[in-house]
Amino acid sequence: MTVNILVSLGGNAILKHTDIGTAEEQLKNTKQTSSIIIELLREGYHVALTHGNGPQVGDILLSYDLAKEILPPMPLDVCVAQSQGMIGYMLQISLKNSLKDKDIEKSVVTILTQTLVHKDDPRLKIPSKPIGPYYAAKEVSKLRERGWSMVDDSGKGYRRIVPSPLPIGFIEESSIKSLFEKGELIIASGGGGIPVIKNENGHLQGLEAVVDKDHTSSLLGSLIGAEILLILTDVDKVSINYGKPYQQDLDHMTVSLAKKYLKEGHFPSGNMGPKIESIINFLENGGKKAIITSIENVFDALKGNAGTIITLI
Repeated sequence: MTVNILVSLGGNAILKHTDIGTAEEQLKNTKQTSSIIIELLREGYHVALTHGNGPQVGDILLSYDLAKEILPPMPLDVCVAQSQGMIGYMLQISLKNSLKDKDIEKSVVTILTQTLVHKDDPRLKIPSKPIGPYYAAKEVSKLRERGWSMVDDSGKGYRRIVPSPLPIGFIEESSIKSLFEKGELIIASGGGGIPVIKNENGHLQGLEAVVDKDHTSSLLGSLIGAEILLILTDVDKVSINYGKPYQQDLDHMTVSLAKKYLKEGHFPSGNMGPKIESIINFLENGGKKAIITSIENVFDALKGNAGTIITLI
């Protein structure tokens, strides 16, 4: 029996920490990732994909910043759209080549996805999400003159922070559902999607904001009726007391235990927190199982032999 699964690709599935960000590097990584996705198809999973875009959208912002004397900078929503197109193309070409190598006939489509947020979301008034490159302290005052909010990010330098509202839906919902139900391999809501609101006239309006990828993964998984939410990241398992001598790796959590650990502060908002929150939402809205693991452990994790598995009870 076919099992619907949403696979949420972390940044290292496309751009590894040791890469400098060339197209060749990213295509090499997406080729490796695609071979794993094709094996999931061969094992009977009906797959939908979403992905992060942190490094890529950061590079796009930096490019505009460096060229600002000769090219007009684009707003953040446009930059997110650009990253969706770039990453979607790399995944599409890699997946189609992998499908051909396995003699599998299947369409692959990237849906340029607008993520709807509430125009009165209080998070729109509180910049919180770091984006783009690091800047030296001496540059901060000039950047603030542009209207940017800047913070010292973990002592590595100053970064721009922008609002990060919660997603409430997708403008392209009907297309996403229709294509998935027809058996297409879809790539949607990349980088959390392009944040938009509906204004007083009901017209769509882009925002200088980013939507958390993990929260949109939960929403997207529920939309397509996924039974499994598979979040691929750069750790093999979720841990409590992370980085401490008494760190404990977790094989399994229930939703109630995940909520307990979340409340106790084991999952920081800038790291594992949004993943756990998104999984809780996914499971409480009909999902059967969620898994967090590294891309290398996908198949063992699906068999229950690796990663951290989260269930409702």
